[in-house]
Amino acid sequence: MISMSSFHAMLVPILTGMILLAVGFNFRDKNVGVFAMWVGMLTILATVIYKILAKLNE
Repeated sequence: MISMSSFHAMLVPILTGMILLAVGFNFRDKNVGVFAMWVGMLTILATVIYKILAKLNE
């Protein structure tokens, strides 16, 4: 069973990345929007890669 602190530690970066993707998509015609989409995508990807590497290290 996953602990709540571990769940929240994964939930916060994923939600932050989703919000950045949504905001970036709304402003996709400006450079700030494209940058926000990149940061959001990299945040989600880094979280997933971190979780995979943590499971492989067990």
